[in-house]
Amino acid sequence: MAWDPKLYAAFAAPRLRPALDLLARIDREAPAHVVDLGCGTGNVTRLLAARWPQARIEGVDASAEMLAAATEQASPITWRQADIGGWAPDDQVDVLFSNAALHWLDDHHRLLPRLIGHIAPGGVLAVQMPHNHYAASHSIMAQAAEAGPWAALLRPLARRFPVADAAVYYDILSPLARRLDIWETEYLHVLEGDNPVVQWTMATALRPLLDALDEPQRRAFLAEYSQRIAAAYPRRADGKTVFAFRRLFLIAEI
Repeated sequence: MAWDPKLYAAFAAPRLRPALDLLARIDREAPAHVVDLGCGTGNVTRLLAARWPQARIEGVDASAEMLAAATEQASPITWRQADIGGWAPDDQVDVLFSNAALHWLDDHHRLLPRLIGHIAPGGVLAVQMPHNHYAASHSIMAQAAEAGPWAALLRPLARRFPVADAAVYYDILSPLARRLDIWETEYLHVLEGDNPVVQWTMATALRPLLDALDEPQRRAFLAEYSQRIAAAYPRRADGKTVFAFRRLFLIAEI
């Protein structure tokens, strides 16, 4: 899947807020080794470096495009290109941070215990994942995928519910953590522009579907999705669009 750093950055402020909320809940004064797993363009990684300036900070991402954007700004951060599904650090990690990345991976029953195995005693796993897959932004994506000649091609890519309910993560993590904090927040993003929910999803959940189509199919599918989204997320009286977005947070102290 090809990532577009500029498109992703179009909604930088609302995308950053959940990362800030997650970072604020990590109770660690002086970790030695901090990893941002799925670091993207590195804007959150640089916040980790600012909070813990004495730590060794690493940003890990599979996307060469995202890492190229991350390295445009000089910093002491070590950037590493790796598939986070098979990633392993060179030594144990004190804070393993992942913001809006792990929902791209399957089999969380295996993934999360494996990640915890890389964390030093007394360390922390801190994760935020979008949990908006029941919302119209995502359900309409599945409907549009079934609504045209591209259905057979897109059906395997839809990944309708990649994030489980909070109780499932409690069952996965509670045997492995000495303290566990799990919560959900629904953000009400006020967006500007023409059909901005489409622009939002084009940078994330819609990306693998668009990448799978040739140009004529891509235009037709995007038109189908855009028409449905405009009806589900109409402009308000002030011309802006309200986009409710739910996110799941996990902090496991090891």
